[in-house]
Amino acid sequence: MAVKPISANDIDATFKSDSIDLISKPLGSRILAFSDEWFAAAENLTTPTPPVRKPGVFTYAGAWYDGWETRRHNPEPFDWVVFRLGVASGKVKGVEIDTAFFSGNHAPEVAVQGCFISDQEDDASVKSKDFGGWETILPKQECGPSQRHAWLLPAMTEKAYTHLRLQMFPDGGIARFRLYGEVLPVLPQDVNAVFDLAATINGGVAVQCSDQHFGTKDNLLLPGRGVDMGDGWETKRSRGEHIDWTIIKLGTPGVIEKLVVDTAHFRGNFPQKVQIFAAPASQKAPRHEDNVWVEVLPPQKTGPDSKHEYSSDVLKQVDKAYGFVKLVIIPDGGVKRIRVFGRREAGA
Repeated sequence: MAVKPISANDIDATFKSDSIDLISKPLGSRILAFSDEWFAAAENLTTPTPPVRKPGVFTYAGAWYDGWETRRHNPEPFDWVVFRLGVASGKVKGVEIDTAFFSGNHAPEVAVQGCFISDQEDDASVKSKDFGGWETILPKQECGPSQRHAWLLPAMTEKAYTHLRLQMFPDGGIARFRLYGEVLPVLPQDVNAVFDLAATINGGVAVQCSDQHFGTKDNLLLPGRGVDMGDGWETKRSRGEHIDWTIIKLGTPGVIEKLVVDTAHFRGNFPQKVQIFAAPASQKAPRHEDNVWVEVLPPQKTGPDSKHEYSSDVLKQVDKAYGFVKLVIIPDGGVKRIRVFGRREAGA
C-alpha cells in the first residue's frame, strides 16, 4: 500500500490525537550530522514553534530563513540530516514537512530513512554519509513551495527506530520536520518503582482537550519546566461558569501515588483551581462526558509559578490501576506540566 498524503488542514487531527513528535527538540532530540547548511541551520528543523519570516533581513550567507537551507547545485543526489530521536526509540505513523516561506528555493522532493542502534557508541558510524544501515520509512515524495505537507504510512512501522535521516533531493530549503509515532519506553524493571506514568518519554500522550488557544496540550507531558509560557498548555479566557480539560493516555496503566501540577511561568493567568479524574485502561480513549471517570483529586486552589504536589493525604480512590487521567482547570488558564507518579500495573 502507498503512503497517504494528508492535507494541511487535516494534519493535526490525523496525528496529534494519538501520536507524538519523536524528534521534538524539547524531548531532547539531537542532530548528529548533516551534508550542508550554508544558508540556514539544520537545527531549525525541530524548532517546536511555527516558522516565521523576516523579509529583507540578510546574513553573510544570504537571505535569512527560519529553517534548513543548503547551497545550490548540489553535486550529490541529495542533501541530508541525521537525527537521534528524543526518546529511547519509537515506531513511526507519519511524517510532516513544512516548506513555509521557502518559495523558489524549497525542497523539490524528500524521503525519510531510519535505523535502530542499541549501542550509543555506534552514533559515530551513523554520522557518515556512507553508513549502510538505513532503511526506507517514507519513500521519495514531491514537495511544493511554502506549505505544510504530510504523509500517513499504510500502518505504524513494525520496527522501532533510534535514528533518522531526512533526505532532500537534490538541495533547497525546509522549514520544519516532524516525525509522528509512538514511544517504546524503557521502563523500570522493578515493578514497585515509582515513575511518571504520563511523561512523553514513558509513552504518555495527551489525546483530547477542550481548548488550546495559546499553548498545546502536548506540552503538559514534556521533560523539565520549560522556558516561558509558550511551552505550556494555555486556554483562552472564559466568562461565567466554565472549566477546561485535557485527557491523557498514560504510557502504561498504573497505580497513582502522587500528582504534580506545575504552573511555572504562569503568573497572572494560572487556573484558580485544578481537579483530576482517572479512568481504566481501554483501547479507545474515553470522552470528557463519559461516566467512566473517577475523581482522584478534588478541586484544589492553585497559585502562580509553582509546583503543586498532591499525595495520599488528598488523593482519593487510588487503590487500583488506571490507564487515563483527565486534568480539569477551573475556570481556565495555563498549566506548564502535569506529572502522574505511580507504579505500573502488575503484568504491564
